[in-house]
Parts: sequence; structure tokens; C-alpha cells
Amino acid sequence: MPFPDEPFASQVQVIPHQDRWAEEGATLVERLQRLLPSAAAVDHIGSTSIPGMPAKDCIDAMVRVPSLQDFNCDALLAEGFRERPEEWNLEETLGAATHPKRVFAPPLGGRSVNIHIRERGSPAARYALLFRDYLRADPISRAAWGQFKVRLAETATDIYSYGQIKSTVYPLLMTLAEKWADDTSWSP
Repeated sequence: MPFPDEPFASQVQVIPHQDRWAEEGATLVERLQRLLPSAAAVDHIGSTSIPGMPAKDCIDAMVRVPSLQDFNCDALLAEGFRERPEEWNLEETLGAATHPKRVFAPPLGGRSVNIHIRERGSPAARYALLFRDYLRADPISRAAWGQFKVRLAETATDIYSYGQIKSTVYPLLMTLAEKWADDTSWSP
């Protein structure tokens, strides 16, 4: 759940795409690269990384690390980032398998962000990149996903319900994304 100071703590709002998100994502990526030089990669992911996509005004970044077990988060904590404690922020399920992760929120009063820490080469890291790249490439799916999110935010206004309902539709979207990946020889 969001920390009380985060804008979407009381209500989910999905807004039209903002051109500034690309620059804000790049700035966050650069900051994380400086803070976590041992990271294998840092990427701007999620809906704010997809031109034209409506989204919550929250920048998502993914830090890919060689080992989650060996990941040292001291640099993030020293900068004021806060680890999200909920179970769904500690592991994610794809199909029948679960994959560990860690998610950090912004420093108190900071710009809304989610920093997802995943293992390099993991199915979950691949999934996040495929989601982004597929929706960047396919205008029909991008428009449909955006319309779904806008409508969902109008009816499921708390972040938990919004996330739970949205997660039931991901498999359909990702089936299309996997076909696209095969057809285009996409790789992360």
C-alpha cells in the first residue's frame, strides 16, 4: 500500500500521458545508476515509459541485479527511499511460478516512484520489459490498455482494488505480447 504521504494513498487517478514522464524517467534511471553502480541495468518501465499511455503519475524504474539475495539497499535507504513491505512487493507470480523482488517508494515528500528490484535474466524482469516494448510497438493494444486503465480507475479508486483487478487482465495482454515477441524476434 502507498505510504500516507503518497498522492495515490487515498485515490487512484489515471491521467493522460505527460511528455515530461520520459525526462523524469531518464533522470530517475541516471540517479539509480549512480546510487547502485553494481546493478546490471536500470530501465524506465511501466505505463509512464510508453508514449501516449494514460497512467498514474508515478514513475516506475526497474533495477536488474545479479542476485537479489546479495543486493545491498543501503544506498537507497541512505537517500531516503522506503522499502514497500507488502507481500506482493516481495514476490510476484507469473503463471505457476513465483519470483522474488523488492520495491522501494520515494523519500518522504519526493516525486512518486516505484523502484522494482529484480534479478537480471529473471522471467519477471523479462515480463516488465516485454510489457513496455510491446505496448510501445502496438497502437491498438496500447489504446485498449489505456482505456481499460482509465475506466478501472473510475470504478476501483483504491490502489489495492485497482491493482487486483488490473492483474487479472495482464495474462490476456501478455499472451498478445508473447506472440508479438515471437513474430518480431524480440529479446530484452
